[in-house]
Amino acid sequence: MLKVKRIAFIGSGIMGEAMIKGLLHDKTATREQIVASGPRLERGEYLSQKYAISVETNNKIAADKANIVVLSIKPQVLEQVLSELQGAVAEDALVLSIIAGARIGKIEKKLNHRGVVRSMPNTPAQIGEGITVWTASGGVREEQLEQARTILEALGEELYVEHEDFLDMATALSGTGPAYVFLFMEALVDAGVHLGFPRYMAEKLVLQTVRGSAEYIRQSPDHFARLRNQVTSPGGTSAEALYFLERAGFRTALSRAVWAAYQRSVSLGEGKKRGTLADDG
Repeated sequence: MLKVKRIAFIGSGIMGEAMIKGLLHDKTATREQIVASGPRLERGEYLSQKYAISVETNNKIAADKANIVVLSIKPQVLEQVLSELQGAVAEDALVLSIIAGARIGKIEKKLNHRGVVRSMPNTPAQIGEGITVWTASGGVREEQLEQARTILEALGEELYVEHEDFLDMATALSGTGPAYVFLFMEALVDAGVHLGFPRYMAEKLVLQTVRGSAEYIRQSPDHFARLRNQVTSPGGTSAEALYFLERAGFRTALSRAVWAAYQRSVSLGEGKKRGTLADDG
């Protein structure tokens, strides 16, 4: 149990709700400790009814006297929200951000506050199966580091890193990663339908194949490449399929996509509306 009186979620969207759900499910916090703020009345009513937590439409009121302030808003409204919160965050409070691209220095400067943790969860956090990469500013106390770890563990696994640059890398790899997996699965299902499978059959085959493969590799001591080689017989179907994937530039396309996401994360941190991708043809 987090030994704090008040945890304020500034932003009550999907990821904010996932954190609230995880904290309550794991009994890490009680509903009396949690308040969530957001501009939409209907969203607040939904959260209040489902989780029996306090809700606010005023961010400043929500953050008042909070021991932990979780910033779970869209990057596009960061400037506005930080301006609203100026002077509202207690000096000894922990600020925990899950905002893509938002650098610690910017949050510290806008809030005039030194205790900031920056984290990057991903979509499976909504079911407690996520992975969150995080780091902290020098003003975060040891006790607050453990508080942050406890909150993030409610979303799944967590990985602490010393350098903030890893957060932009994590945004591109694990934060955006589920989108790559979903697209791959969608394409595989479509390929199955093209072969002649009913869509529901193709979906079931692909879902269990991906789930089983992930669990198999988790339990195996072997490298990814070795496992792939084990199912690639000379002149067989896997060898033929992999040849065409390599010929189509599968690895290169994926690497370029991750790099583009990384650059976009960096540009968001610099306050740019568009990325600064080089024109590489």
